[in-house]
Amino acid sequence: MAVRGRRTKVLPSELNKVCPERGDGPAMHPRTMSDFEVVPNLHQSSSSVSKSRNPEPLLLFLLPQENLISWIPENIQKKECIYFVESSQTSDSGRTVCECGYLREQHPEDAAKPPIFLGKEWDPSRHIQEMPTDAFGDIHFTGLGQKMGKYVRVSSDTPPRVIYHLMTQHWGLDAPNLLISVTGGAKNFIMKPRLKNIFRQGLVKVAQTTGAWIITGGSHTGVMKQVGEAVRDFILSCSHKEGEIVTIGIATWGTVYNRESLICPMGGFPAEYVLDEENQGSLSCLDSNHSHFILVDDGTHGRYGVEIPLRTSLEKFISEQTKVKGGVAIKIPIVCVVLEGGPGTLDTIYNAITNGTPCVIVEGSGRVADVIAQVASLPVPKITIALIRKKLSVFFHDTYELFTEGKLVEWTKKIQDIVRSRQLLTIFREGKYGQQDVDVAILQALFKASRNQDHFGHENWDHQLKLAVAWNRVDIARSEIFTDDHEWKPTDLHPVMAAALISNKPEFVKLFLEQGVRLKEFVTWDTLVYLYDNMAPSCLFHSKLQKVLLEEREHAAGSKMPRVQLHHVSQVLRELLGCSTQPLYPKPKHTERPRLSIPVPHIKLNVQGSSLRSLYKRSAGRVTFTMDPVRDLLIWAVVQNRKELAEIIWAQSQDCMAAALACSKILKELAKEEEDTDTTDDMLALAEQYEQKAIGVFTDCYRKDEERAQKLLTRVSEAWGKTTCLQLALEAKNMNFVSHGGVQAFLTKVWWGKMCVDNGLWRVIVCMLFFPLLYTSLITFREKRVQPMGCMTRLRAFFTAPVVIFLMNILSYFTFLLFFAYVLMVDFQPSPSWREYLIYFWLFSLVCEEIRQLLHDPDGFGVVKMASLYFKDFWNKLDICAILVFITGLSCRLIPSTLYPGRIILSLAFIIFCLRLMHIFTVSKTLGPKIIIVKRMMKDVFFFLFLLAVWVVSFGVAKQAILIHNEERVEWLFRGVVYHSYLTIFGQIPSYIDGVNFNIDQCSPNGTDPYKPKCPETNEDNKKPIFPEWLTVILLCLYLLFTNILLLNLLIAMFNYTFQQVQEHTDQIWKFQRHDLIEEYHGRPPAPPPFILLNHLQILVRRGLLRRPATCYKQLKKKLEKNEEAALLSWEMYLKENYLQHQQCQEKQNTEQKIRDIAQRVDVLVELLDLDQVKRTGLVEQKLVSLEDQVRQNLSKAQEKDPLNQSPLNQFDQPPYHVLARNLLYPGSHTLRFPVPDEKVPWEVDFPLYDPPAYSADHKDMAVSLESLLKINYNTMDGLIDRQSFHGLYTVQDGLGLRWEGLSHSWRRNLDGSIIRKSLKKMLEVLVAQYPLSDVWALPGGSLEPGETLPLKLKWILRREFWPQFQTLLKQGTEIHKGYLDDPRNTDNAWVETVAVSVHFDNQNDVEMKRLNSFLQGCDPELCIRWQVLDKRIPLHANHKDLLHKVSTLLGAYY
Repeated sequence: MAVRGRRTKVLPSELNKVCPERGDGPAMHPRTMSDFEVVPNLHQSSSSVSKSRNPEPLLLFLLPQENLISWIPENIQKKECIYFVESSQTSDSGRTVCECGYLREQHPEDAAKPPIFLGKEWDPSRHIQEMPTDAFGDIHFTGLGQKMGKYVRVSSDTPPRVIYHLMTQHWGLDAPNLLISVTGGAKNFIMKPRLKNIFRQGLVKVAQTTGAWIITGGSHTGVMKQVGEAVRDFILSCSHKEGEIVTIGIATWGTVYNRESLICPMGGFPAEYVLDEENQGSLSCLDSNHSHFILVDDGTHGRYGVEIPLRTSLEKFISEQTKVKGGVAIKIPIVCVVLEGGPGTLDTIYNAITNGTPCVIVEGSGRVADVIAQVASLPVPKITIALIRKKLSVFFHDTYELFTEGKLVEWTKKIQDIVRSRQLLTIFREGKYGQQDVDVAILQALFKASRNQDHFGHENWDHQLKLAVAWNRVDIARSEIFTDDHEWKPTDLHPVMAAALISNKPEFVKLFLEQGVRLKEFVTWDTLVYLYDNMAPSCLFHSKLQKVLLEEREHAAGSKMPRVQLHHVSQVLRELLGCSTQPLYPKPKHTERPRLSIPVPHIKLNVQGSSLRSLYKRSAGRVTFTMDPVRDLLIWAVVQNRKELAEIIWAQSQDCMAAALACSKILKELAKEEEDTDTTDDMLALAEQYEQKAIGVFTDCYRKDEERAQKLLTRVSEAWGKTTCLQLALEAKNMNFVSHGGVQAFLTKVWWGKMCVDNGLWRVIVCMLFFPLLYTSLITFREKRVQPMGCMTRLRAFFTAPVVIFLMNILSYFTFLLFFAYVLMVDFQPSPSWREYLIYFWLFSLVCEEIRQLLHDPDGFGVVKMASLYFKDFWNKLDICAILVFITGLSCRLIPSTLYPGRIILSLAFIIFCLRLMHIFTVSKTLGPKIIIVKRMMKDVFFFLFLLAVWVVSFGVAKQAILIHNEERVEWLFRGVVYHSYLTIFGQIPSYIDGVNFNIDQCSPNGTDPYKPKCPETNEDNKKPIFPEWLTVILLCLYLLFTNILLLNLLIAMFNYTFQQVQEHTDQIWKFQRHDLIEEYHGRPPAPPPFILLNHLQILVRRGLLRRPATCYKQLKKKLEKNEEAALLSWEMYLKENYLQHQQCQEKQNTEQKIRDIAQRVDVLVELLDLDQVKRTGLVEQKLVSLEDQVRQNLSKAQEKDPLNQSPLNQFDQPPYHVLARNLLYPGSHTLRFPVPDEKVPWEVDFPLYDPPAYSADHKDMAVSLESLLKINYNTMDGLIDRQSFHGLYTVQDGLGLRWEGLSHSWRRNLDGSIIRKSLKKMLEVLVAQYPLSDVWALPGGSLEPGETLPLKLKWILRREFWPQFQTLLKQGTEIHKGYLDDPRNTDNAWVETVAVSVHFDNQNDVEMKRLNSFLQGCDPELCIRWQVLDKRIPLHANHKDLLHKVSTLLGAYY
């Protein structure tokens, strides 16, 4: 055996090792396969999609077939036998075959030529060669519906990284969150129906919920068939989106039946494959329910098990990859699930346990699985050869005779080693408490393995939580992670909180909030920027944000796209929320502050447990803004249409009513621009839900306290851009909210001003006409201070009430129209009269009021913005139109030559002014809805006119052309084509159209009479019409049919539909539009035109001359004091909680929900009844096992207090000697030890079968032979080498499964110096080192070379000048252990004995310790040294942990 020493392959995971100079900070993460350069010597296809670390999966999936056809043969090989050597065996048909198993014609043409240099003996290494693969593409299973998959034929020597690259980059598979390797019986076996259903449902559930890959053998038999049928049943019962489960079959190419149909050098797209079990013989068919196949070829035919090494290496490679998704980076975990199985399955389980892979054994599936399940709960020493013999006779009764005594010993040893690693072994028992589902058992097995894995600090818990988030299994997180075993700090959850938000996992967000995550600490400026940076590209808000960035880049004339900042987000949000809101995130006035960037591609924020807030401290020169974390997260969730996430966050909000209304507005605006109809419907439905939430909260508030509820309507919300709930509802057109009784009561109160709302309208009119009546009790007021008689405030309160202002304006407007009509009809003189001048003055006051409304900007929006808002209102447009027409008519009227046209234009202006009266009538509950109906119907009329114009013009032109020849007068053309055709609809049919009532005197023959139409075509003799009367009659009938019957009835139907639609919501629409009128007159100057000019003059004097701010007319908003606002919001939040509780109660009382609950309870009851029998039979056994575990734990704790008190049970669980020294695989080689079960370890026990192999590592410094070994002097000084044992004289005898020296070629003692310092809290810190090419940490020390005083590994750590002082420290230290040490390198002839010395420092200020730290060094850059808090979970060699346990017991410290 030519192995000099232990050589360990450096894996990507080793890049995560933490060196002392880096502390516990974020470690470097391995590069993933998305970097093409990770794959050395890998030929890339010409269409490599992306060089980035995270290429888009969609782009990868859409790689053209041509690129795949070129890439696969360049990088993936197959194997073929190129030399035919006749075998003694024959094929199934009796034909001669080669040693490789293939027929002569299946070899190349020159394979049968006489050998020249190949040799006569068939040698796979020489006679099988690799060549480009010829079988890949899409596989289609004929006769089985549309079952498609992908396949590839690969060489058994293909590097796993190439296969992984193919699957992820070319097959378009997302990297898995979990790898499930299913193994077991390769032949068909029988399972209990119930257990089969539980296994199938659990397996596909864990794969579907976690995004796992399932790897099997791929054939249509045994456990592979069970997995395939489970996937098939799941796909049939789920939708297309949910039914995507990646099931990868890794099979041997040489054992696949009908594989010839898969061969296609240019790729099969698709390749037709027939599943024929009847004729497959000793071969196997592929399972049609697998999605991907990797067919491993070693150049042979009919030999099973060829794929196992490649499958093992591929699974190991995948498990070493790091997946980054949703802000969380996890190493892909792997779990092995075992059903039934034989000897090969046992080897698979043993290798998995040895490699640290957790295994789930399904008890009840048969054979190996049941043997291990039966003994798994026993202490290891109780698992004897006799017990295994008994179990095998039960579960292998058909093949029990094939088990030799040596095979029984080997099985016993392997099963003992498997059970010894209990943390990696999980037994799934049907009906076991807490394991009703296989998916829970699989995930619990991974967590149990992770929990028992050695680690530094809290990284183990963090890893488990990242797994749970990646799998989206909040149930597992609640039951396995957030327990009493570990206390979580809220800041520790911030990275996974961000990951849960990005990956849209609302249940985890809810869980983290329950665990104490405070949004005020979590949501910072940088966190928000990071969240918006990681929005889904398909989101509409993301595209709008990119447009803003693009515009900024074009404005700045730069080539680089600017990074997303919150003022960009604010710009988009203001477009969505409306112009009534201020920017939520103002743009910084100074240069951009230095900002801590969050590492991409995942969050690595938690450094030494520090708070996230410390990472995002605001700089001094930064702009201040209202930081509402709930609002910020709510907006982020809503703009992405994430319903569940937004609902959870909204439940945390304080200003909940404004938040709900703002969300409704945002969603409605986004729905207008969304192209996907399904997404649009979802957005509108969600917007309606938020409106209902606002209504529900306001209803509860209004029932409790009307006055405080109405304050909520007009309170200025700083968090939502200094707007109000009422304004948000109006912007979003939330008619249901505005028409709420509480809102309408508030508007009514505003409408009546300071007067009581129960005052009759007639009383107001009477007091308007005769105001001294105000000082009587005719009018009542709400406020007490205006009640006393003679108070001027009573007069002011009356005339400033909106209802009074409205009535006075109506009176003024009617007076204006009366004077206007009188002037037009009676008093329109060449020189204007005083009445006409009064009209001009009146109109001037109206113009001034319109200008005031246009320029009135209480919120500081600017003139342009106010102008756009002004012209959005229909009635303002009508006002401007009327004024412009009036001014045009006035201009013509003042010119004597255009006096009459001026009067005509003024008459048209009067019509428009009269139409303005409709706006006044909107206040009426009776006329208001009718005006709305008229407005809606006007839209219908315009659409109808387009249809009508087609028929009118077509009929008119045809009629004119048939009847009249060359009419050149334009006015008569218009009359004939449009006017007469239009009047025909209403029954005015032309008398001459049928030629019966034709009268030559009523028309002009030549068209010269301007007052008569031109005559139709007539006979020159008798002047009778000659046009075809039958044709014109037919055209007339068709025209009347389509216009009178079809189109007019269509118009009536449209009117009816509009009427019905508006009538159903008449009340809501009227209440919604009533607000505009109330708001207009609430902020209007009290004097009516033309007296309103006095108010305008006052405004002009104050602002223009005195430079004072104008008197702010009343607005429907109010800014509250901080204390009052805080109390109001707290009250609102309290009632919101009541509303949510009430909603939950209503959902539970819902009939459909009750039916679902009852059905669920019935299912649970049936399941419990089915499990009753199983539980009864296994209850006693489970209780005994549980009791035994508790006793073992108690004894273990007692032993920690008193290590000298060793109990027999504890001795059973942990044999004192030769555990590591009996590992079957000797370290650093492929040599297997002879299996030695625990019962055969003592030398006094007879073991006749013991026949260990002889093995010595090949060392360059000395030649080892049998003769040289015989010359060794044992039990004495052999030259410079001390071969004396600390335990006395020894005899070289067998017992550890391997003879000769192994790796301990010098047979000398080791020296371990554990250097320990002690803190005030009785916590020890120990100096540990990680040497190159090692996966674990170790205590400083090593083997003493002959003549040396210090081990070589200690010299690596310490500088040369400190060596003498360190020897002094060792002499002063305490000897902890002296003697034999269990080590994997031990053999029958060579073993390790160690002296362990503890050098203890009382505190960190010890002079010797400071000197030691100053002389610590690393001679190798890969050598890591660190002081580590002593804990039983730190990743050290097992025997070194025993030494530290003794030290902590000696010093009375924590372990």
